[in-house]
Amino acid sequence: MKNILLPGIAVLVLSVLVAGAIPAAPSISAMILDGQSGGAYHAWQQVTPVLKKQLEATGLFQVDVVTSPVSTGDFSNFKPDFTKYQVVISNYDAPEWPAELKASFERYMTNGGGFVAVHAADNAFPGWKAYNDMIGIGGWRGRNQNAGPLWFFKDGKLVSDNTPGAAGAHGNRLPFQLETRETEHPIMKGLPKKWMHAGDELYSKMRGPGTNMTVLATAYADPSNSGTGRDEPMLMVSTFGKGRIFHTTLGHDIPALSCVGFIATFQRGTEWAATGNVSQKVPVDFPTADKVSIRADSAAK
Repeated sequence: MKNILLPGIAVLVLSVLVAGAIPAAPSISAMILDGQSGGAYHAWQQVTPVLKKQLEATGLFQVDVVTSPVSTGDFSNFKPDFTKYQVVISNYDAPEWPAELKASFERYMTNGGGFVAVHAADNAFPGWKAYNDMIGIGGWRGRNQNAGPLWFFKDGKLVSDNTPGAAGAHGNRLPFQLETRETEHPIMKGLPKKWMHAGDELYSKMRGPGTNMTVLATAYADPSNSGTGRDEPMLMVSTFGKGRIFHTTLGHDIPALSCVGFIATFQRGTEWAATGNVSQKVPVDFPTADKVSIRADSAAK
């Protein structure tokens, strides 16, 4: 009897060991939405594949890309089912959507959807109140004091300024230092207090309602590079109904996307928007207060 049982037990043990070695299937369903981003200025066709690759590299995300019909202007058959996804990532900057499509996205967020706005996505939809409530602050596309006050950090606190003027500015794409403001937030927990980011557009003079907005990290907009002389919001989170939003102003182009600081905060921020938690460890090659860290292979299509 013992001889008969032993082979069966061996097979069972082997099966368990093999099963344990198989990586778990991606558990978070994600949509990357693109189709336009500031005309020819933002190369969304190059950026989207990189964002997709970076999310899939975590082993957490199953990613679909949904491209809007901006080139034709015909949105009559463009009705993405947002409810299929735990999180929607926007690499999209366009002025308008049909009312039905806006309402569909608002319902998705109100009911607990996740949303991530990447870089120029905060330029989009200047006249859509709900969208601006989601992202907290935005720029360009005619935004001015009517969009809300300017927001920035002063003396370690988030403050607003109602001075009239156009929204949105940046200098040349140079490296700059970010400062973590919410060290205990799941996205930022374990990250350095200060860290360098690769050459990128440092957005400043951003306006908006600031609704339910928490600023996770800022960067000093140096006047020597057309900056405001203020600590400007770079990474933010907010809520809309039951939904969660992560907003990063970083990520203009491939060099900026190659920064480990961008990669890690994007991956962690997307997981948080989808689930409310972050399971990913801080990478060992995360940038320091005085040194940029680049992963060129992570930004290769």
